[in-house]
Amino acid sequence: MVGITFCISCLVVPLGKMAVVNPTLVCAAVILLSSVVNAFVEDLDDTFKDRSTDDVWLVDFYAPWCGYCKKLEPVWQEVAVELKSSGSPVRVGKMDATAYAGIASDFGVRGYPTIKLLKGDLNYNYKGPRTKDDIIEFANRVAGPAVRSLPSKQMFEHVMRRHDVLFVYIGGDSALKERYAGVASELIVYTNFFSASEDVLPKAVGLPELPAVVVFKDGTLFTYDEYQDGSLSAWVNKERFLGYLQIDGYILYELGETGKLVAMAVVDEKNPTEESIRLKTLIQRVATEYRDHFSRDFQFGHMDGNDYINGLIMGEVAVPSIIILNTSNEQYFLPTEPVETMDQLLHLINSVLDGTAQAQGGDGFFQRIKRVAYDAKTTVMSVFRSSPLLGCFLFGLPLGVISLMCYGICTAESDDGADDMEMLKRDGLTDEEEEEEGQGQAMELEGPGEKEEEQEEKSSTDKKVD
Repeated sequence: MVGITFCISCLVVPLGKMAVVNPTLVCAAVILLSSVVNAFVEDLDDTFKDRSTDDVWLVDFYAPWCGYCKKLEPVWQEVAVELKSSGSPVRVGKMDATAYAGIASDFGVRGYPTIKLLKGDLNYNYKGPRTKDDIIEFANRVAGPAVRSLPSKQMFEHVMRRHDVLFVYIGGDSALKERYAGVASELIVYTNFFSASEDVLPKAVGLPELPAVVVFKDGTLFTYDEYQDGSLSAWVNKERFLGYLQIDGYILYELGETGKLVAMAVVDEKNPTEESIRLKTLIQRVATEYRDHFSRDFQFGHMDGNDYINGLIMGEVAVPSIIILNTSNEQYFLPTEPVETMDQLLHLINSVLDGTAQAQGGDGFFQRIKRVAYDAKTTVMSVFRSSPLLGCFLFGLPLGVISLMCYGICTAESDDGADDMEMLKRDGLTDEEEEEEGQGQAMELEGPGEKEEEQEEKSSTDKKVD
């Protein structure tokens, strides 16, 4: 960062005297500064796979035509500058996954953009928001040791102030510590893992027995119980979120991996109303006051706006309102009557748990067909909204060509059908009928003169007989 600060400071004074500065020099300085920033992001090629294990790499696998990739590009430059200036060992790179499809496939790239942190033989997917701070926090967390030691009370208090959710192993060497280290290596992409001795903890923290795994969140702590909570990995996966939080598309996707139902208030944060505040308050109270009853099965929170939810359930959710989502099978539950009291909200939650609430949606066959049709409709509408001319060209032209082809096929005339009918009629005649038909056709072929001569001969013969 020192080098960049120097370059910027060199530009500040001349730019203040813009009237006497050669514009060419200013452009050259800007280009030089831009090239310095871009130098922190390395363009990777087909040689990268052989050297990917030599360092810790944060790599953006992109496609040149991808709009999301283009939107991420300036953020990626900022990430590279920040990591470099802070002395992080993480090297930042980017790879055109369409030009090096084989290498991208070896790293498990299935879509664009894909952000991965490569650490030795391990690679970790980043699934969070595409912001500089979130990506840097992910890189620093995953690049270091999976479990970090807290050697003093001061360090413990510092870490507590920095993180909303904190997992800590307390005690000496044990089988639980080994399992904890394994879970930390698996789930380091999601949360933070530390270890400490008992004397590091504040005096207010009292544990019934050691060793123990504890999660600090929501202003208190919760201890892992193997008999009640099952596997340590599943427990950490469920407890890595605050009891109540603001939910967006990324968080909802991650909540799907916990196996929990999501109970949330859908509100408009820009235009808060008394109803929306009341519903949020009810959800918050359930999350804190009834944690022991519902924390294993439910995640509580609120979502700003209903656009994402509407697309998820392929319907319309009122704002404000309460909805419960089962992200494992795409089912959702809506209250049959307005939720105005805590008892009504508790009744809704309990009815979902005991199976008496009516589920909507799901991932059945007809719902999948509906999803395909809904996505197609949404895509077409979004194209027409963003660019009507492009929409007409992409969808109107092919439909017009197909319509003309169908019209031509349906209106085309052919004599083959008449010939076939004639053959069928002929096949159904007897020999005598065919002979009579032949005679009739021969008579039709004879001209009018032949018929008159035949009649004259016949009349003269009649006279001779007389």
